[in-house]
Amino acid sequence: MQDAAEERTEQYVAICKVVPQAATQQFAIFSLLTLMDPATIVVIIALIISIVLHEMAHGFAADRLGDPTARLQGRLSPNPLVHIDPIGSVLVPALLLITNAGILFGWAKPVPYNPYNLRDQKWGEALVAAAGPATNLLIALIFGVVIRFADFLTLGPAFVSLAAYIVYINILLAFFNMIPFPPLDGSKIIQPFLPVSWAMAYRNFLAQFERFGLIGTFLFIFIFIQIFWKPFSTLVQAVFFIITGQSF
Repeated sequence: MQDAAEERTEQYVAICKVVPQAATQQFAIFSLLTLMDPATIVVIIALIISIVLHEMAHGFAADRLGDPTARLQGRLSPNPLVHIDPIGSVLVPALLLITNAGILFGWAKPVPYNPYNLRDQKWGEALVAAAGPATNLLIALIFGVVIRFADFLTLGPAFVSLAAYIVYINILLAFFNMIPFPPLDGSKIIQPFLPVSWAMAYRNFLAQFERFGLIGTFLFIFIFIQIFWKPFSTLVQAVFFIITGQSF
């Protein structure tokens, strides 16, 4: 059984594998970072690390549940260059910060996995998808505790400010990714909870929407910002206050 799973995975990897262009990414990222002030660079680095840990969590969850695709492609590595998408991980967040857009988001290269290798065919994809937001919430909780005990730990204002950004970024990433809309994690998390007929209709919708690719994603983000960003931001800030005891 394991040999068959490995064979399917190798075939899947042969189809979907993308070789990272590490040297090109390093040059592009270094060139962009030289144009920014130190505070912006620190925030972007915090965002990149949070996104990388989010994607690694997907890979580790899939591996534990029976699919080694991410491991075979080297996507369980903590090396950010393995996961970074130069546009989604650096360029878009940098432009949002530089232009004071009032919103901060980004993405990394999605961790590949073969759902047919997962041992639990009902809940497997949902568990893999939930691992990313759960990791972000865990990071937010850890740094929230650090902020609450900042005086006891004699931490300086600069570190507390950085920790606050880390908490805010990770709450935002967790909640935004749990929205049940493709390609966000919520679109996978919600499916096992739907009645069979609804789940089939939802999968058909996902298949249709995914044909639009990146254009559809940007369109969704634009509509979300225009209509839902204010209440969503209020929710994120409320959770930030609950975790840290401070306002952001």
